[in-house]
Amino acid sequence: MSTIAIIDYGMGNLSSVARATEYVAPNEKVIITSDPNEIDSSDKIIFPGQGAAKKCMQSIFNKNLDTIITKNSKEKPFLGICMGMQILMEYSDENEGTKCLGILKGKVEKFQNKNSNKIKIPHMGWNKTLKKNDHPIWSGIEDESYFYFVHSYFIIPEEENYTIGQTEYGKKFCSVIANDNIIAIQGHPEKSSKVGLRFLKNFLEIK
Repeated sequence: MSTIAIIDYGMGNLSSVARATEYVAPNEKVIITSDPNEIDSSDKIIFPGQGAAKKCMQSIFNKNLDTIITKNSKEKPFLGICMGMQILMEYSDENEGTKCLGILKGKVEKFQNKNSNKIKIPHMGWNKTLKKNDHPIWSGIEDESYFYFVHSYFIIPEEENYTIGQTEYGKKFCSVIANDNIIAIQGHPEKSSKVGLRFLKNFLEIK
């Protein structure tokens, strides 16, 4: 039995992530934890989050989790969800500028509602995700499958080949990334019905 640690830094509805994870991995141990030792000894990491970038980063620092998150993101399968994707970047425009974890090179920008680009912000609801590159995370998931989104900001990775999924909302933006053992998604797989559950299952099957 392997252990899947869902990192709790006080920002997000972790119970829904835990329930979805337990559903697709009934024989694995799923824990919600902010204990660095438990995180370090786990086999796989899920890093969810919601809220504002600055508050998320403050909470991570207050709980002394920045070092352990960075360390484990380099050592084992690691899944970022929503804000857990954004703060993997170096910098976010949110809150007049927020320095993030810098695990992946790139930045976070806000959607713009301009005359030629009338969109509602936040981006909320179901939207298609287009496969940009092949990856095991897409096993059994059709191209242009729908995921559930709630966000006002999106990532711009420095390395274009990080992007394995794109979504269109006023413009195409990177909605799924992969680099070595790190995978991250802007949408919420735990709220995305069968497609989201398959996404989680695929992540947990990655060695």
